[in-house]
Amino acid sequence: MSLVVGVDSSTSACKVEVRHLDTGRIVATGRAPHPTTTPPRSEQAPSAWWSAFEHACHTAGVSADGPKAPAAIAIGAQQHGMVASAHDGSVLRPAKLWNDTESASDADALVAALGGPQAWAEACGSVPVAAFTITKLHWLRRNEPDLFARLGSVLLPHDWLTGQLTGRRTTDRGDASGTGWWSPAEGHYRLDLLALVDDTVDWAPLLPEVLGPREQAGSWGDGTTVVAPGTGDNMAAALGLGLRPGDMVLSLGTSGTAFCVSAQPSADPTGTVAGFADATGHFLPLVCTLNATKVTDAVARLLGVSAPELDALALAAPAGAGGLVLVPHLDGERTPNRPEATGTLTGMRSDVTREQLARAAVEGVVCNLIAGADELARWSPGIRDGRVFLIGGGAHSAAYRQIAADLLGRPVTIPHTEELVACGAAVQAAVAFSGATFDDIGAAWNLGAGTTVEPSQGADGAAVRAAYAAAAS
Repeated sequence: MSLVVGVDSSTSACKVEVRHLDTGRIVATGRAPHPTTTPPRSEQAPSAWWSAFEHACHTAGVSADGPKAPAAIAIGAQQHGMVASAHDGSVLRPAKLWNDTESASDADALVAALGGPQAWAEACGSVPVAAFTITKLHWLRRNEPDLFARLGSVLLPHDWLTGQLTGRRTTDRGDASGTGWWSPAEGHYRLDLLALVDDTVDWAPLLPEVLGPREQAGSWGDGTTVVAPGTGDNMAAALGLGLRPGDMVLSLGTSGTAFCVSAQPSADPTGTVAGFADATGHFLPLVCTLNATKVTDAVARLLGVSAPELDALALAAPAGAGGLVLVPHLDGERTPNRPEATGTLTGMRSDVTREQLARAAVEGVVCNLIAGADELARWSPGIRDGRVFLIGGGAHSAAYRQIAADLLGRPVTIPHTEELVACGAAVQAAVAFSGATFDDIGAAWNLGAGTTVEPSQGADGAAVRAAYAAAAS
């Protein structure tokens, strides 16, 4: 029986899934936590990722050698993080993560240096914000010049972990497209953009090779385990869903994302839509918000209730929460780009109820994400008619499920697969080992199957979204 392994090295933990190559059936799992981080400075030591990977593999019964060696493995990991290493491969400092906002001023400086947002959108499909790797590199040069002078390579989290398996420096087009120096439309590095960080550095030798979607990065252990290219977490989740053009994904975790697969690259000069590549050879326009389930967690704490109790409160209140509107930019926001923002609560009256506050929190999070997701239709018009998937921790919430369907006015599917990033990495591993297509594996594994939630009868999502837009403007 051939087995493949998919790894999700997320901000919070490393998750490993062992799946049957032919059917996708889960054979074993493992999990180990990562150190907790808190913006504005959000950093982790790459060595902690490796320790968690080894522990999770041990729990899942996975080994690089012998009878426990899988046929193939792939790593999906958090996007944008910067692993700065010396020429000998040693890591110079903790990796700055996607949700580290210390480089907000560096993003502004880089945007201005190239001539504005339009120039960036045309150059690499995205307008840099603090999340992007290029802004963190600029921050490193400005704040830690001695370390910057010792740079021998700049890698993303999945690049570094894959390199630990293979001994090679590689990446894939999906994760590379989130750096700010690789162009999805052109399919190559834009060294002129890195020159805006420092025009005296020869950047080409510092960057990993960009592999194609079905290439092999190398082998692990005794050479019997194929290592696939790996990718970023959102790209891996798309693989785990078997995402097709026309589908849209709303992901509600600590942060929120909305994305879809497109046959054409995007270049949004407003910076709302990040023009990423996907892991199959297509493109993945994506919108990201920094505030999602952390907002409802905070409101639950204020109300002194559990998550299920908050769900019940929210669903007991009428749509629109009696005029109460929560703009959920609690810890700054990426979409819209307001890194210094805080949350606001408007429409409060003396007869305000716990139910209204709970409802306003859920509606605020979903409205904020949908407002960004509306921009995806400019680059992939078919998403107005395709499937809508709700994923992430928030997809377990009855309130988030129903309110998302009501605000969209469309059915929402909650996939049966729990760990979509690990599943998507396993899909990539299966493709790299077997030579099958992504569609072949998607059909064999029944990817995208799930439970559908219909909008409530008479739901007027447009009115709720309009009230939110007025409060957020």
